[in-house]
Amino acid sequence: MFKDVLQRLNLHEKDPLQIHGYQSYGTHEHIYLLGRALEDEGVNLEKTGFVNAFKNAYRQFRSDELSHAKIKVKLPDNRVLYAVTDEEGYFKVDEKLANLKDLTNEEGWLQLELAYDDENQKRLVTNDNRFAAQMLIPSDKAEYGVISDIDDTMLKTGVTSLLKWRVILNTLFKGVGKRTPFTGAADFYKKLHLGKSGNASNPMFYVSNSPWNLYYYLEAFIKNNSFPKGAILLRDFRTPFDRTPKPEKPHKQHEIRNILKTYPDLQFVLIGDSGEHDADIYIEIAEEYPERIKAIYLRSVTHEKRAFRVRGLLEKFEVTPALLVKDSTAAEDHAREQGLII
Repeated sequence: MFKDVLQRLNLHEKDPLQIHGYQSYGTHEHIYLLGRALEDEGVNLEKTGFVNAFKNAYRQFRSDELSHAKIKVKLPDNRVLYAVTDEEGYFKVDEKLANLKDLTNEEGWLQLELAYDDENQKRLVTNDNRFAAQMLIPSDKAEYGVISDIDDTMLKTGVTSLLKWRVILNTLFKGVGKRTPFTGAADFYKKLHLGKSGNASNPMFYVSNSPWNLYYYLEAFIKNNSFPKGAILLRDFRTPFDRTPKPEKPHKQHEIRNILKTYPDLQFVLIGDSGEHDADIYIEIAEEYPERIKAIYLRSVTHEKRAFRVRGLLEKFEVTPALLVKDSTAAEDHAREQGLII
């Protein structure tokens, strides 16, 4: 807020502008794209070391967004759509549009170009006002989809630690190159992506309660550790002083239901952990869509009381195969028995 006041008084030099385009998902007749317009705070995830990690974390959370900005979205066939950012700088394109499948690559990704379109935009814009965004349209070869949590499922975060202090320390003081995936997780996800046929291109969806501020951090983690590329679905950052109404349904339930509704003919594998509420969420989803969930895998975190509770839930659950596993090998063996992977 203080920075905004200085800028209005022309006492603070404004940073150049950028656009974040998030990896989203849609269909061959429906484009759904999310992004955010904000100032370039100089985040550089390639810089290593304790000090640079702290600077990057600070800059990601001190983001200065651009509200009421007009955004132009250009498709590979030169069709153009427009969106306007909200008070927090977010924009959404949610429209019916024909023949999108013809524009995707072999993995089903539609490449889009974003730009500011404000006629009176006087600000300096980075990257020659050209920014990339991508939308996933599942391949016709897809056998099923995979929806996975990130924290303590793929990425060691310490989400169950007291007051989540390990999450805070890891986010603030560890660069993305220093973050550790669980042993064998990336290989298991790659096998799920390829499916039983070995070339299925099964769509991947990464759903996390992490805020959008960490989008590029998590995208880099997924890429650097060779997890299959997928749509990344995070949430808006809420401070303790945020008085805006909370969503009627928690973030993960909302996103998973949207995915299932978008692809009514596709079944899914759900992957999470025993640390927080993944078991409750996945059981609720599977009971609501009993024919749509092929399997549930929950990684057992080092918190015995929570793991004990999840084991009790799964013992009573009979809708679909659901396992609490200590490592990726156990999940992989079961997936192979179920005919999900080679």
